[in-house]
Formats: sequence, structure tokens, C-alpha cells
Amino acid sequence: MESTPLFWTVIGILTAQFLLDTLLDYLNFKRFNTHVPPEVRDVYDADNHQKSLAYKKANHTFGIYNESCSFLLTLLFLCFGGFDWLDGWLRTFLENPIGLALAFFGILMLGSSVLSLPFSYYRTFVIEEKFGFNKTTLKTFVLDLLKGWLLTAVLGGGILALVIWLVQQLGPNFWWYAWALFSVLMICINFCYTKLIVPLFNTLSPLEEGKLKKAIETYAERVGFELKHIFVIDGSKRSTKANAYFSGFGKQKQVTLYDTLIHDLEEQEIVAVLAHEVGHYKRRHIIFNMVTSMVLTGGTLFLFSVFVNHPELSHAIGVSKPSLHASLVGFALLYCPISTLTGLVMNYVSRQFEFQADDYAKQTFAAAPLISSLKKLSQHSLSNLSPHPAYVFFHYSHPPLVDRIRNLMV
Repeated sequence: MESTPLFWTVIGILTAQFLLDTLLDYLNFKRFNTHVPPEVRDVYDADNHQKSLAYKKANHTFGIYNESCSFLLTLLFLCFGGFDWLDGWLRTFLENPIGLALAFFGILMLGSSVLSLPFSYYRTFVIEEKFGFNKTTLKTFVLDLLKGWLLTAVLGGGILALVIWLVQQLGPNFWWYAWALFSVLMICINFCYTKLIVPLFNTLSPLEEGKLKKAIETYAERVGFELKHIFVIDGSKRSTKANAYFSGFGKQKQVTLYDTLIHDLEEQEIVAVLAHEVGHYKRRHIIFNMVTSMVLTGGTLFLFSVFVNHPELSHAIGVSKPSLHASLVGFALLYCPISTLTGLVMNYVSRQFEFQADDYAKQTFAAAPLISSLKKLSQHSLSNLSPHPAYVFFHYSHPPLVDRIRNLMV
């Protein structure tokens, strides 16, 4: 079909996004060898500093190849009518709109996963392996991939089918009901993520009785934080990198500590990390993020409902016969600039929330163990100690290490 102005708008958006990301990566790359701030100079010794630089450069080079291939393949698929060909081919043996949409997105997702598989394998078994992070076996890698596909098919396919059915039944008014559906889903995932989804990929076990558990419970009781569930997750089966996270509300609150975190940090440092997570809960960051996500989802669905019956959305990706599934892809690509802007705002808010959670940990526990824990976690993950401010502005949901330490030392 003849290219439309919206088609070239999509091409322009994808190109601009790629060029922006490439520029930001380049600016960040140029900062790798800059002077390390004095507050974090003790994170690396000379050998580890060189190892950190090598790790960052390896990831930078890998990222350039990965992003360039993804951009070029998407551009070629668009320019040579790949979406139109796939849509036309599926229509030769599928007529039901829901079945057609599920097949359309299923093939796109599968194709994307297969094409990205060599890059995922290289990152895991070459880069992460070379720098001592990888603990994933080939069996775990394949099982994770298959489970991810299955989860996407069941959850993603079910939601997509329901949304299409709502559009068929209600027309542009579908967005109210879809918004309610997504809102309920967000709440359910927050409640059920650790209990239902995590066990598909990892083993969770209660933190064993001992000094660490007693220290955590003592702190939680002192700040009025009811905590009945403390789990340990076997993160070491995939990586040596450490983490901790909080989930749930009310009596369903639970903290999950990576076994690598327990191995790498001292007792007081782990409690300080927990105090930071409690700070997020006490400052209502979790509720704010959830409500904001719901509002943004509602706004996105409303905007889509305004244009849902416009054939131009399908034409924007080169599909000649308008359909809901083609419109969804066209809308998603045209919406990218808006999602970039909202992402910038959310990243900024997230960075402020991290400072607030650090302040809470400092006020209710102590700054010193949190600072030492942050330094150790950065050291063990070979993180960038001097990222470019522009890269931080666009991509960081957490402040750089030096900014967090300066805040904690005030």
C-alpha cells in the first residue's frame, strides 16, 4: 500500500529514539575514564577499577550492536511491508478477530524472542561469565525462556483477548472497563507476585532463625512495621549480583532478600537495606507508584479509544486492511514520545523517592551501614561510579551512588 504521513511519522519516531539512545550511550561511554568522586574512591582498588571499566566497555559495545540490529530489523520489517504480509497471510485461514489478533501478536512476540536469543545468550554466557557474574546453567536459561513464553501467552494472551472482546461489545467506551481490568490486575500482581510468579523461576524459603532474623524483627517492631514474612530467594542460581525487594500491603507485607545479599553484607548492613525498603512503605511510595501507574494506564487507554476506529492507525505500520490488532501496534509506536516523557517524570520521582527512603533509614537506623552496603553492592556489581548526567536523567530510576552517599552524609 502507499505510504501515509503517519507511516513516515512512525519511521521518524523510531529513528529519533535510536539516535537519542545512541547519543546518550556515547556520552556515558566517554565518562567511563573520568575522575572518580572522592566519596566513592574507596569502592574499587586499582585492579577492580580496571575490571569495572572493562565490564562497562564490554556492555557498551554489546549494547550498540544489540540496539542497532533491533532498530534495523524493525525498520526493514516496516519498510518492506512485514506487518501487512503477516496480517494478509493469517487472514487466509483465520477470520475471528480475537484469534487473528492472538496469532498476529503471538508470531511477532515469538519472532522477536528468537531474534533476540543470540544476544541474550551472549550477554549471559559470554559477558556476565567473563566477569564472574553468571551462575546460570544452560538448562536454567532454556527453562526461563520457555516459562517466560508460557506466562506471556497465558497472561498476555488472555488480557489481549478480553480487551478485543470489550472493544467489540462497547466500541470506544471499552476503555472504562479495560482500565478497571488493568487496575485490578496491578493490585493482584503486587499481592501475588512473590507467592505465585516468583516460585515459577526461583525457590523461596523463610529466613532461618538466628541473629539476622532477630535484628530485622527488632528493627521492624521498633518502627511499627508489622512484618510476618521474610523470605530468602536463591538469586545465586543465576547471578552473583545481590538485591532485595518489598511487596504486598497490610498484613500481606513481605520482604524478600537475595541469598547473595546475605552472603555479601554484614548483619547491620542488611538491616539498613531493609530500613530503606521500609522507608518506601512508610512514605507511601508504593501506593503512589501504583496509583500513578493506574492513572497513566487510564489516560493511555482513553487516548487509544479516541482513535480506535481510525484506519490511519493500521496504515501507520503499512497494513492495508484496518484491524484492531494493527491499530494497537500503530498506536504503541506513535505513543512512544509520550511514554518517553512520562518515563522521564517517573524516573525523576523515583530518584527523589530513593533519597527519601535513604533518609528514613538514616533517621530510624543509621547512615553508616547503609553507605557501606551501597558501596559493597556497587563493588560486587562493577557499577558505574561516574555516569553522565544526561544518561542519568533519561535512564536512571535510582540516583548514582555518589549522590546517595552525599545525601546520607548531610
